[in-house]
Amino acid sequence: MPELLDPYPHVFMDRPTKVANSMRKTVAVMEGASEIADITNRDEMGHLVCEVFGDDGFPLSIHFVMFLPAIQGQADDEQAEEWVHKAIQLQFIGTYAQTELGHGTNLRALETTATYDKNTQEFVLNTPTVSAYKWWPGNLGKTANVVVANAQLYIDGKNYGPHNFFVRIRDEETHQPMPGITVGDIGPKFGLNTNDNGFLKFDHVRIPRRSMLMRHSKISPEGTYSPPVHPKLSYGAMIFVRATMIRMLAHSLLKASTIAIRYSCIRKQGEITPGAGEVKILDYQTQQHRLFTAMARGFAYWLVGQEIKQIYERIAEDVKQGNVDQLADLHALLSGMKSVVSFDAGKGIEQCRMACGGHGYSHASGLPEIYAVEVAGCTYEGENMVMLQQQARYLVKGVQKLAKGEELTSMLKYLGNNSNRRFRFAEAGSKIEDTLIQAMEYIARTTIQRVSARLDSLKESGLSDEDAWNENAVELTRASRTHTRLWIAVCFKDRVNRIQDPKIRAALQDILHLHLCYEVIDMSQYLLEGGYATGAQIAQVKDVLYKLLAKIRPNAVSYVDAYEVSDTELRSVLGRRDGNVYDNLLKWAQSNPLNNVEVLPAVEKHLMPMMKNAKSKL
Repeated sequence: MPELLDPYPHVFMDRPTKVANSMRKTVAVMEGASEIADITNRDEMGHLVCEVFGDDGFPLSIHFVMFLPAIQGQADDEQAEEWVHKAIQLQFIGTYAQTELGHGTNLRALETTATYDKNTQEFVLNTPTVSAYKWWPGNLGKTANVVVANAQLYIDGKNYGPHNFFVRIRDEETHQPMPGITVGDIGPKFGLNTNDNGFLKFDHVRIPRRSMLMRHSKISPEGTYSPPVHPKLSYGAMIFVRATMIRMLAHSLLKASTIAIRYSCIRKQGEITPGAGEVKILDYQTQQHRLFTAMARGFAYWLVGQEIKQIYERIAEDVKQGNVDQLADLHALLSGMKSVVSFDAGKGIEQCRMACGGHGYSHASGLPEIYAVEVAGCTYEGENMVMLQQQARYLVKGVQKLAKGEELTSMLKYLGNNSNRRFRFAEAGSKIEDTLIQAMEYIARTTIQRVSARLDSLKESGLSDEDAWNENAVELTRASRTHTRLWIAVCFKDRVNRIQDPKIRAALQDILHLHLCYEVIDMSQYLLEGGYATGAQIAQVKDVLYKLLAKIRPNAVSYVDAYEVSDTELRSVLGRRDGNVYDNLLKWAQSNPLNNVEVLPAVEKHLMPMMKNAKSKL
């Protein structure tokens, strides 16, 4: 379907052209998707969207990833019957408007208000200050005509906290803003410039009482408020996005690894043996170390993301049945995962870019766009430092429960395992993964226990709970990271060892062991500080890592090829599957619109007169 393709590389398009081209392709996808994909399969449709739109934005992304899950999960049956089918059929396009110009992660401080008017049985939505403008929602600027808006609920002057409301912001026939609505695009960004992230102001906009999403929180016509059975239930859309993000971030890291590893087999630079001729840069151990460890993290995050998807679906089904027992566990896990994976994936992608030398800096590599899109994940859906501290509160509560003799959840049971006190790497043999995971367990357990004890000590010194927490915040975030990395390692190991095909399992076990060695080395100061391991033992882990690099080297391209990212989706000259890089770099450069004319009008108008004037002065 040629209508799904860009007429020329989209990095050469100006922003209005990018947006228009994206909307054109959106219609082609939605009209023709059933011919090439199972439109009921979320993964297949996600793959199709990646092929067609790449990394720079899909006009319906927030509609399907946040808006639709919000109304499916938070609307009551009657509301869902009215809205969900229409949303699926695209009778309207929605987005999720939560973040404001002045507040993001701190939902309690959001300023947008929804005041209930008992006389008319309506909510009055208002943006009281400039900092209360909704700011950043994807596809809000020019695409969406309805939103799920997050606002502080007021009844008889009492604030009941942030709640979600279904609001029409543009006329369905004309697409013009509705009365009282000010809406627009926030402008160019670091990346995702096809996406029309927007701003939104409500000027005393009235909506019916039944426009509040009422599956969990309810308000009667008389203004009686019924709270949800669990406060985190209203965050369902965010939890879904965080669960989805892990695989998205892993996908970005694996794409970057694919580009860099393929190119490193094409690029030759220098000699290892004098006189033997130039070698492929992938033959250098430094190149292997930066790229294979990034690839290993990519596979780890991808497989763990699959596991999280299943966990989320199971718990979401439990919540529908009224069982919220595991909701706090899921919220804590996703807070830590979102932070660790987004940050480490961003570092890995940047390593891939630098590993491609000067050509990696060009948009022809595809890497700048992958990086710009991925690192946005460090701040959207919760700023990373805040997310780590949210999980840290969960961890501290676990230590407190342990001290009281209360039962811990399966995710925290390792906190009570004090028998693991010494590194026995030399005895590990084929069970190297168990030894390394035990070391990571020791790191997480002792770090969490230490920061919890420090928190108690600060409180005993006279600090308030809030001040003690702030004085301990850096250490708390470190504890959160160690816990998250442990969980990733355990889950990665379990997923790999469940693979039935022995050849595939053996190949991924090499990647698993590389990942575990890299993580333990990266956190080795904790092992040394606690006397759990010696410097000589850490050196042993390094030796194993270097042997794994050499073992993986002959099959490196096969690993990334097996992930099966198409050239269409990669949009990378450096990462072409056929390896024909240099001819196509030249063709890519020649397709630049600046090269459509030999002499630019601006050169004739400005530079040539300047040079002519300079000569006349000689």
